[in-house]
Amino acid sequence: MSATASFNPKAFRDALSTFTTGVTIITTRGPDGEPIGITANSFNSVSLNPPLVLWSLAKSAYSLTAFSANKHWNVHVLSTEQEALSGRFASRGEDKFAGIDLDRGINNIPLLHNCTARFQCRTAFMYEGGDHVIFVGEVLSFDKSALPPLAFQSGQYALAARKPREGVRLSSAEELAPECSYTEDLLGYLAGRAHYQLVAYLRTLLQNHKLDEHAFFVLSVLSIQDRLTLEQINRFVGYTGREVSQSMMVFLEKQRYIATELDSGETPRYALTAEGREVSLEHVALAKAVEEDLTEKLGLGDVQALKILLKRLIHATDPGLPDLWVAAPQAAISL
Repeated sequence: MSATASFNPKAFRDALSTFTTGVTIITTRGPDGEPIGITANSFNSVSLNPPLVLWSLAKSAYSLTAFSANKHWNVHVLSTEQEALSGRFASRGEDKFAGIDLDRGINNIPLLHNCTARFQCRTAFMYEGGDHVIFVGEVLSFDKSALPPLAFQSGQYALAARKPREGVRLSSAEELAPECSYTEDLLGYLAGRAHYQLVAYLRTLLQNHKLDEHAFFVLSVLSIQDRLTLEQINRFVGYTGREVSQSMMVFLEKQRYIATELDSGETPRYALTAEGREVSLEHVALAKAVEEDLTEKLGLGDVQALKILLKRLIHATDPGLPDLWVAAPQAAISL
């Protein structure tokens, strides 16, 4: 039995999928001028001089005739914003180009917007490659953007975070004492330090409003869900390890940031005043400014990857906090 015949096709496919790739959409036009596009992750570079790239298409693909007949085609390296577009062009039986604005390139081939990179090509060679046809194209024109690319790994979309060759270290110490088990790689330390350093950016504005971080959390909650009881507020901020007291609510009311209302059961409910909402908007604006500064330092792709990892971490450690962004039924307010 030959080595090829002994392969388990599914296991072989799974092994190949461990190789992380980008995601592309390849476009051309059919014999009647109709736009044609497919999603592919087989794209790769071949040569810089002359500029050549390649990709492969299954012999069973409906679009094979069009790509074989039309010598011109465009490769679009998708950005992280184009995951839905990748799914659309990977499916069959729908108008893939419906509602999509196209750019004008050097040929009449569809050219998509908002990609990480685009290559306008002409077929140089075609090769038989088992159950696929390999297209090698001469690059006639190309462009790139700063948008982070969409990746594909083990059957799932992924984001590519940069890993410096020299690594990332917080301490300048060459090595730690052997008995020291508390290292800079402890996840709790990293998450906690990152949190407090980010909050430090907010402290100046909070001090201008005579607020501390705990009061900031309360106003943030009320800016999303209004007219909450003290018990409900504490459910939302319980993860901070500090309980919101009645005296804090009295303080915020004296500052004219909140107002107290009574529901039909005579339970106090708290709502933001116009002044409180204005202060909350200032807090959000500052937080967004901090994020923009960090995005410039880290890069958009790394920030997107960080957000996804943090959300996964929050899901994994969630003690059962209520969903802040799902409005709860409100009790009647007595005036």
